[in-house]
Amino acid sequence: MRLDNLGATIGESTSRKVLGYVTRHSPLLFRFAMSRKLKGVLNKIKELVEEMKTFGLENFVNPEQRQHPWRQTHSKLDESTEIFGRGDDKKGVVKLLLEQQDQRNVQVLPIFGMGGLGKTTLAKMVYNDQEVKHHFQLKIWHCVSDNFDVIAILKSIIELAINDLPEKEKALARQGGWCMSGNIELLQKKLDEVIGRKRFLLVLDDVWNEEKRTWDDELKPLLCSVGGQGSVIVVTCRSKKVASIMCTIKPHELAFLCEEDSWELFSNKAFSSGVEEQAELVIIGRCIVNKCGGLPLALKTIGGLLSSKQHIEESKAIEESNIGDNVGGKHEVMPILKLSYKHLSSEMKQCFAFCALFPKDYEMQKDMLIQLWMANGFIQEEGTMDLTQKAEFIFHELLWRSFLQEMKVKDDIYYGVYETIVCKMHDLMHDLAKDVTNECVTIEELMEQKALVKYARHLQLEKVKKSEVFNGKTSLRTLLAPSRTHQDLKWLPHVSLRALQSVCTSFKAENANHLRYLDLSSCSVDARLLHSICLLYNLQTLRLNDCSELQQLPEDMMVSLGKLIHLYLFGCHKLERMPRNIGQLKNLRTLTTFIVDTRDGCGVEELKDLRHLSNRMELYNLRKIKSAKHAKEANLHQKQNLSELLFSWCLRRFDDPENEACNGEEVLQSLEPHSKMQILELYGYGGLEIPQWMREPQMFHCLRKLIIANCSRCKNIPAVWLSPSLEYLQLVNIDKLKTLCDNLCIEGRACSTPLQLFPKLKQMILEELCSLEGWAENSAGVAIDSLVIFPVLEKLEIGCCPKVASFPLSPVLKSLKLARYYLGVERVWDIPRLPTSLEILWIQCFGGLVVLTSNLGDLAKLRELLVNSCKSLKGLPDGMDGLTSLRELEIRGCPAVEEFPNGLLQRLPALDSLDIQGCPELERRCGEGGEYFHHLVAIPRKSIGMVLESKPEAESSGKKFLRRLLPSCVHSESDNN
Repeated sequence: MRLDNLGATIGESTSRKVLGYVTRHSPLLFRFAMSRKLKGVLNKIKELVEEMKTFGLENFVNPEQRQHPWRQTHSKLDESTEIFGRGDDKKGVVKLLLEQQDQRNVQVLPIFGMGGLGKTTLAKMVYNDQEVKHHFQLKIWHCVSDNFDVIAILKSIIELAINDLPEKEKALARQGGWCMSGNIELLQKKLDEVIGRKRFLLVLDDVWNEEKRTWDDELKPLLCSVGGQGSVIVVTCRSKKVASIMCTIKPHELAFLCEEDSWELFSNKAFSSGVEEQAELVIIGRCIVNKCGGLPLALKTIGGLLSSKQHIEESKAIEESNIGDNVGGKHEVMPILKLSYKHLSSEMKQCFAFCALFPKDYEMQKDMLIQLWMANGFIQEEGTMDLTQKAEFIFHELLWRSFLQEMKVKDDIYYGVYETIVCKMHDLMHDLAKDVTNECVTIEELMEQKALVKYARHLQLEKVKKSEVFNGKTSLRTLLAPSRTHQDLKWLPHVSLRALQSVCTSFKAENANHLRYLDLSSCSVDARLLHSICLLYNLQTLRLNDCSELQQLPEDMMVSLGKLIHLYLFGCHKLERMPRNIGQLKNLRTLTTFIVDTRDGCGVEELKDLRHLSNRMELYNLRKIKSAKHAKEANLHQKQNLSELLFSWCLRRFDDPENEACNGEEVLQSLEPHSKMQILELYGYGGLEIPQWMREPQMFHCLRKLIIANCSRCKNIPAVWLSPSLEYLQLVNIDKLKTLCDNLCIEGRACSTPLQLFPKLKQMILEELCSLEGWAENSAGVAIDSLVIFPVLEKLEIGCCPKVASFPLSPVLKSLKLARYYLGVERVWDIPRLPTSLEILWIQCFGGLVVLTSNLGDLAKLRELLVNSCKSLKGLPDGMDGLTSLRELEIRGCPAVEEFPNGLLQRLPALDSLDIQGCPELERRCGEGGEYFHHLVAIPRKSIGMVLESKPEAESSGKKFLRRLLPSCVHSESDNN
């Protein structure tokens, strides 16, 4: 703090004032003052020891006595991690679930066993099993934890069930104010509405409630009153008592791993990072495995620890430690975990303990976590590694040793669509973190025991109003208060803060000289606040995401914030320019947004010396780059840590280009990045051809996502069709593009097997490509669409591509959405045969379409069928009774459709949503007194002939695809008639 204050003083004072500050402190006075402070510290330690006994802090910090009401649900299984010894358990549980198909009442199957055995992992294996997926119409995963709040559980289940609804019904289902209600009766009605008679699988993970009355009288009657025949609730719990209270099926007790499986799991961790499997190490490892008693978490943890040891002597020391021969409960597991904790470096210990700040099962963002570690001074530079590199190393060490787990890439759509890495902690690891520190607390813990106030250093506020427990008695280092309920933080002693996350507008930077991390995302920042930030001379991370009114940053920012490492500006859509000379921030690693301007010090060449830039960067207003020479000076090809790049010739990505950039091709050629880019986005490019570097297939070996939009003059796309990594492709408004793949070395007669293009592509969106005719051409310019295949394509959207006469062949296509698909559609009487793998089919705005595809009835997996604005369509085809999985049927704006095929409504067993609009004769037959009316009684959700008062939101949601693809289609649906 003394150095921070001095740094702040230097930053804002003249040299004369600094000299005066130093000379006022004589060495004699300093020694005298320090001796008094040391004596005070010793007395304080003595007081703390006595107070620990008085307040019983060890019992209080026991996580089993604490509630964390905001645990997030998570059902995903990490496919990259091998699971040992649970194959038979999975088969047994799946068999039990499928055997309940004839049971009229909802059945409850508990999986129980001690912490660390893998109950949640087993539940995930079952939940994601293919047989289970096809057997149940609805699957829901809710993590209960130790807060058995019936209302909170019901709300979560309802919300998760709504998420499973078709897109057009979600907005309607979320109406009614139920989410704010604490009324059980209202929630029960909503639960019945969204689940209905579907056969559901509900997983209640990590249940602790041992009150039989709470289950029998409150929650069980509600959950067991809905659902169809064969519905099952799976419960995971540590307590046999919980299992006996809730079960209707004999509980499945999870056992310890056998010796062979234990060794496989242990050796997978211990010997998979370059550690040689020497004979002596194997003997030591076998002894350690025996001491772990078949507990998977202990085996992974100790295995990870052993892999980090370089010498056999170190491994022997672990083997000789008191690991514990009888692993039978948390208190026996904790010594094992503490042994691994003991072997962490002091920096790793602090970083791990800090994670106790977050609730159990909380998804921690990797970048945010690392930046908070740095802000609190837990990490010191070492050798050639700077702070960020050292923090990355520590993060991956904690991950490898199982102190952190479940690292995954997640789309963050709050500030725009970009990817972020998140991770979690196992429950027992969270318990361990709480055991080793009492500095990381939540506001609930402070409210329960105010004695913790004086020890609290790191605090998270969530979903509660301002607490008055502080009264200026604490020296917080970290405060995370992202909720808008904490906009007034005048009560907070800023002086000690190292890290602050808040939407507070009353924040005064002049009182926070030590601040290194500041997150004001979604805050209404004004000029006063921005200029006060320039007083934070020690700031390392500044997050201004989604500050929607932010138009410019202070010009003197570069001079003041010389220590800045991370600057986040996602979602600042009104930002018009950057401050001058941003290139002076030599430590920058994160610069999410850079807007080119013609002013001096605002050109793209400012990026030249920012060689540490990493992750994602979005470049806007590239039309203002003066020349290709200036573009080349940005040195993008040397910035090896950048993994995502966005190029936009406009101020915002979806703006229409004001004029064609005369030097677009030369500029883009000079902005060539390195060849390990993972995401590339291109908007408003005015060139006729793509640059040479985009023609080289080796440039895209690592590319996972490609988006090109509003490049109306461009004739081709990058050579990505053989990329081994590309999973997502979106092309919008590229008027001159005729084919996706050209100059292929393949001749029609010489090819005996189809050529696999886009070998990893899973999703493709094609919109407003008015010249696109097909998918591939050979070197002679001849179309060879029938000779190519997209082997793993699952989702395909095509809108306003009038010359395309077929869709790409894919054996695994699940979702197909078509709008205004053909030129001269009145001449096309039949959409081509559809793949039987389809689960979702949307057909919209086919003005001349008369007959649907002849094999529609063969789509046994189809769950959702939407036919919209096909005004010439005469009827639905025979054979639709083969759609045994169809849950939603919507027919809108098809006035010539007058009847269903004979007996169709009785032969769709899974149908739970029917929507008929703009089909007068069909509406009459479905209405009261009509011949179909009595067949509709069994369908839970239906809308016939009129839009209900609550329907507009659902309708607009259902047309979101149309609006995004071709707005004119919504307003003028009769253009093709």
